[in-house]
Amino acid sequence: MPEIRVLLVDDHPVVRAGLRAMLGDFDGVVVVDEAADGAGAIAAVRRLASTGGPVDVVLMDLQMGPGMDGVTATREVRALEDPPQVLILTTYDTDADIIAAVEAGAGGYLLKDAPPEEIRRAVQSAARGQTALAPEVASRLMGRISSPATSLSAREIQLLELLATGLSNRLIARELFISEATVKTHLVHIYDKLQVDNRTAAIAAARKQRIIRS
Repeated sequence: MPEIRVLLVDDHPVVRAGLRAMLGDFDGVVVVDEAADGAGAIAAVRRLASTGGPVDVVLMDLQMGPGMDGVTATREVRALEDPPQVLILTTYDTDADIIAAVEAGAGGYLLKDAPPEEIRRAVQSAARGQTALAPEVASRLMGRISSPATSLSAREIQLLELLATGLSNRLIARELFISEATVKTHLVHIYDKLQVDNRTAAIAAARKQRIIRS
């Protein structure tokens, strides 16, 4: 079986060094490059592909300081010709982050406290084009599937994230390219699903349930 070529993407050099050391202990896995943000990741994938040594798996963080975030980078990497698989490795396990990553084309989602063996299996699964999810992430996704009537939609979660920043209905409508009436309709559904009756309570409930970040 050919070596699995991995690109590490994280804004913390210490984290990248730790991952490089850990992956170096795995037979059949080689780290071919590193990047500190999404733009660097895209450039590295393109450069390596042009030199005949394409990347198989991108191990991608989600939040990377002022640089391009992992979701945007995942979307752009997956839009390239013959794209590598993207495996998210992050500290965030909210519905908002998971759904955004999956919709962007990520083939896996792990948490940074995962045991080395779990990361090894995930890298191998991603290289084969198979889905690789942390048990906690899989549980949250299964919960959404099993309770669709009470689970917030991706659009409702997106609206909640904007709500948490303090935006008015008008500004939320502008941001999402929808009408204010549609925003109000979404809010009615959100309040009903979260069993609350106002914006503040909705934000608090969403944070408590790890639907959006605190």
